[in-house]
Amino acid sequence: MILYNNELDLSVQPSKLYPDYKSTVLRAPRKPMMIMKQSKSELSGPVFGHSSLGVLDHDLTKNSIKNGQPLGERIVVHGYVLNENSQAIPHTLIEIWQANSAGRYVHKVDQHDAPLDPNFLGTGRCLTDANGYYKFYTIKPGAYPWGNHYNAWRPNHIHFSLFGANISNRLVTQMYFPGDPLLDYDPIFQSVPPKGRKLLISAFDLSITEPDFALGYRFDFVLRGYRETPFENKK
Repeated sequence: MILYNNELDLSVQPSKLYPDYKSTVLRAPRKPMMIMKQSKSELSGPVFGHSSLGVLDHDLTKNSIKNGQPLGERIVVHGYVLNENSQAIPHTLIEIWQANSAGRYVHKVDQHDAPLDPNFLGTGRCLTDANGYYKFYTIKPGAYPWGNHYNAWRPNHIHFSLFGANISNRLVTQMYFPGDPLLDYDPIFQSVPPKGRKLLISAFDLSITEPDFALGYRFDFVLRGYRETPFENKK
């Protein structure tokens, strides 16, 4: 689905079919995709506002059921949602989900032999402000094995989704961390054209790092143009 009407920069967007990423072989479209005209329900569907958010929804270190301290390296992830002219896109709902510091998701399908953290749910959300700015507090996720190929491990990453003018418009992507050696071996990351890969790697940010508490990383979303963020569901 398309978040905003724009021309795609195909040089940064991942291919729907990438044989080394085995699940794409089964789910990739076999016929050319068609652009569907938006209906009234899509143009006037439900929207999100600040009243829909909890006070701790943006803080994954505090929004667990038990509300204790999660294990792992605390981090701050922040940035902007912008268009190709660096203009802010305000009041955009951003959701994140991720593994805990041991590389385990709070999900029944995840049976990885790593501990769950009772003080970490791994999900959060926030709205960008009038300047398109967002900020999350969380724990740096751990790497984990997956069944794509022999000795396959996913790099540290955080999943992001951005909603457009209503609930039916959504874009999904992943944020990676600088210097991760697993990036060279990950077919999901490698499925993105070289021009787009660097756009998926966050930058360490000392200016947002909080002394004695959490390291900072910046990750901006650009929805159009030559620095357009690669999204998993945009083509």
